[in-house]
Amino acid sequence: MTGSDHDSLAGGLAALAVDAPAGLLDRVVARWVRVDAPIGAVYVASTDHGVAYLRTGTGEEEFVGAFRRRFGRPLLPADRPPAGLIPALRTGRRADLRLDLRGLSSFESDVLHAAMTIPRGEMRPYSWVAREIGRPRAVRAVGTALGNNPVPLLIPCHRVIRADGAIGQYVFGARAKETLLRAEDVNLEEVGDLAARNVHFVASDTTGVVCLPTCRDARRITTAHRRDFAVMSRAVAAGYRPCEHCRPAALS
Repeated sequence: MTGSDHDSLAGGLAALAVDAPAGLLDRVVARWVRVDAPIGAVYVASTDHGVAYLRTGTGEEEFVGAFRRRFGRPLLPADRPPAGLIPALRTGRRADLRLDLRGLSSFESDVLHAAMTIPRGEMRPYSWVAREIGRPRAVRAVGTALGNNPVPLLIPCHRVIRADGAIGQYVFGARAKETLLRAEDVNLEEVGDLAARNVHFVASDTTGVVCLPTCRDARRITTAHRRDFAVMSRAVAAGYRPCEHCRPAALS
């Protein structure tokens, strides 16, 4: 928001015949802050409904301009970050942090809500997201929706990868995606090695459960009791049941 925009808005409110209702300004404008995140400084915009936009950038003007082009709403500096933002960026867990996802299509909203269910330290293929939302053929559209994520880091689209085990694209670049995944203790080398051997599902012959490789339950399987599968149907045919945590049946 330019200085003249700010002055015009403030002047308009000051010219009201009666005092403006409490909180009126925050229902008209959004607020921005610059805070530190695992990939460096980020700019974050919030409305009275919650955090609406998060981006890296070279400065305030770039961020403010991008926000106004996307949302068509004035943006003013905030006195402090929204409650819960700093812990959410540090831990990857949103807790009580509110998000403002208005303006998304129903498909985009479904995709992002599916991405929200992926736990810290785990990854899911784009095709998993597509099947989770009941649109198994919309894999490419899922990628587009994730690329349009208004609040990366807070909605963990970095945890969605390609079916071949490659980490794939990311709004902040592949290097940032790798940094985030490694910070969550994802063993990218192991995932890559398994994918190179056409292993996309791992099962335990002690529990009879088959998982995706980064599932928290898969990481408990010892080498002696692990059985590898290229496709889910073969694991099911061998008598293994899908993990209820990572839900690999979404890929069958």
